[in-house]
Amino acid sequence: MNVLRHNTDYALRMMCCLAQNYGDNGAVSVRVLAKEEDVSYQYACKILQKLHESGLVESSMGPKGGYKLSKEPHLIKMLDVIRAVQGDIAVNHCTLEDGYCERQESCPLHGQLCMLQTQIDQYLKNVSLVDILNHQNKSTALNTPSDGDKN
Repeated sequence: MNVLRHNTDYALRMMCCLAQNYGDNGAVSVRVLAKEEDVSYQYACKILQKLHESGLVESSMGPKGGYKLSKEPHLIKMLDVIRAVQGDIAVNHCTLEDGYCERQESCPLHGQLCMLQTQIDQYLKNVSLVDILNHQNKSTALNTPSDGDKN
C-alpha cells in the first residue's frame, strides 16, 4: 500500500512546477502543467480543481490564464497538498479517531502508532514546496559531473 496516492504525487509535482514559476507573472496553463509533469490533461484538471477548492492555487481565464500559487511557496507545506487531494494520512485508523477501537486504552501498539503518526505529521507540516525544490536542486547538483570529472 502506498502512503501517497498517484493523484497526490501528481499534485505535489504540479505544485512544485507552479512554485518554480512563482513571481514570473505566475499563471501556468493546465496543458503545460500536464505535459511537464506527464499527467493526462483531464486528470490534471481534476487535481487542480481540488487544489483550487482548498485555496492552494488561484486560476485565471484568458490567453495568459492558468493556475498559480495562492501564496508564497515557502508557506505551502506538503501536508497542505496531501490533505487537499487525498485527505489525512493515517498510520492506522485509530491514530486519527479517538474511540475508533474498543481496545485503544489497552492496546500495546496504540501508543507507538500515535508517536509514528505524530512524527509523520510533523515532517509533512515542516516541508514546504521550497524545501522540495531545494532538495531537488541539491540532488541534481550532486549527480552532475563537474568540469574536473570529465575524462
